[in-house]
Amino acid sequence: MTEAFERLKALLEQQGALREEQVIEVERELGALTAEERLWLSIEQHNRLQRAGQTITVEQYIQATAILEKATPGSPEYQEAERIVAAFENAA
Repeated sequence: MTEAFERLKALLEQQGALREEQVIEVERELGALTAEERLWLSIEQHNRLQRAGQTITVEQYIQATAILEKATPGSPEYQEAERIVAAFENAA
């Protein structure tokens, strides 16, 4: 397991979802994920969303992206919008 995988796995546990930008940032910093690691993260995130019974609509995604543009980074509103965007992008 690479250091990048371990960091992303911890972020997934902490946040419940990962955004593609987070994956790219961690890979730039710590090196690329293996194909198996990338697949594991994708499957795990998908399974979490299914267990939660969560389906993100296009409308919710658009609203969340608008919130990300206006809200203060780190605020609860911003974090929830980030979660919705990550869930939508990773489900696609």
